[in-house]
Amino acid sequence: MQTRFDTLEQWLAHCEQIHPKTIDMGLTRVKAVAERLALRFACPVITVAGTNGKGSTCAMLEAVALEAGYRPGVFTSPHLVHFEERCRVHGEIVSAADLLPHFEAVEAARLQAPEVSLSYFEFTTLAILRLLSQARLDVAILEVGLGGRLDATNIIDTDCAVITSIDLDHMNLLGPDRESIGREKAGIMRPGKPAVVSDPVPPQSVIDHAQSIGADLWRFGRDFNYEGDKQQWSWAGRGRRYAGMAYPALRGANQLVNASGVLAAYEALRQVLPVTAQAVRNGLAMVELPGRFQIVPGQPAVVLDVAHNPHAIAALTANLDAMGYFPTTHAVFGAMHDKDLTPMLRKLGPLVDRWYFCDLPTDRAEKAVDLQSKWNAVHLLSEQRREVATACYPDPMSAFQAAVEAAGPADRIVVFGSFFTVGGVLKHGVPRLDAKHLN
Repeated sequence: MQTRFDTLEQWLAHCEQIHPKTIDMGLTRVKAVAERLALRFACPVITVAGTNGKGSTCAMLEAVALEAGYRPGVFTSPHLVHFEERCRVHGEIVSAADLLPHFEAVEAARLQAPEVSLSYFEFTTLAILRLLSQARLDVAILEVGLGGRLDATNIIDTDCAVITSIDLDHMNLLGPDRESIGREKAGIMRPGKPAVVSDPVPPQSVIDHAQSIGADLWRFGRDFNYEGDKQQWSWAGRGRRYAGMAYPALRGANQLVNASGVLAAYEALRQVLPVTAQAVRNGLAMVELPGRFQIVPGQPAVVLDVAHNPHAIAALTANLDAMGYFPTTHAVFGAMHDKDLTPMLRKLGPLVDRWYFCDLPTDRAEKAVDLQSKWNAVHLLSEQRREVATACYPDPMSAFQAAVEAAGPADRIVVFGSFFTVGGVLKHGVPRLDAKHLN
């Protein structure tokens, strides 16, 4: 007998209980339920995989589509504060009420004989994909949750695969090195379809897979590239060029690589999804995405970044370094225990004067006291012998509030390490500080 729930929270709680494994790689079960749902897309589909940069790439693809007059739909994960953030239609986050009938449909389909067990991610992905498939879209933009080949989003055949950066993360599931991880991410490619690889130095496994299946491979540095100075940047691809563009609204040097992949994707889809130069310029200039090197101006300044692996932390460190001088940098940090934490702490450590380690509301998280111990070990071996204060807190918000109390008006507070960390600080809205010390 099918269970019925009245709220999205009840459905999400149900999804957490029906499958024994939180992450269960493989497409057999999710494909079976998708077939029962007759899940089909009547518009072009762009699928985005990669270690870092997926969310930014999806946001830029969406912004350009909106400026071009299209009706895009976006699936992205995880969310920062509210589950509904995972699905946007025509630039707007869907409501919980909009999602309910699709959760009911997935439940009915999976309970048909033989009953199929779905993980939380599989169930919720199917519900969102069903909503998007019925939303009369001009383009669907799907962010891969984990890997690519065996991710639930890969049940949908893509018209253009985009692979952003490839680096070491989720190694227990995707493999021990970049070649293995690249092979998994290349699994979203389709024969005869464009495959845009914006990683400047992709693993050979990605190139080999594209060639073996006959994908139309677009490589950064060969099929498209960019250049820029302090005022503007330009992009060149196969037979097309954009010159004198304003920098993307998303901050950080790494965003030019992501934007280059976006322009390559639209150039590759020009026959079915043409966009004007003005749509490109306006879309990239207006794109927004919370938690990606998001600088909240104020006194002190606040930086929010979901960076949660060594590759992303390296980009965050470079971006923070480029901000200029701050008397004191306060770091609010919470992270998952399966991350490579020592190099993350070692990389950002020289920029941080005070650490505020926090617990996170998930069993996957490293305890604040263990993060503190790891930092102490890193600091003990470092060449810097300056005093660095540390403290532990039960959640991101209490850690952030402690940083606000301690910070001077000219300081900065950096919140990073996980979607849970940034989301915990954003749950009551974007914090805007006004130098209480001067009031």
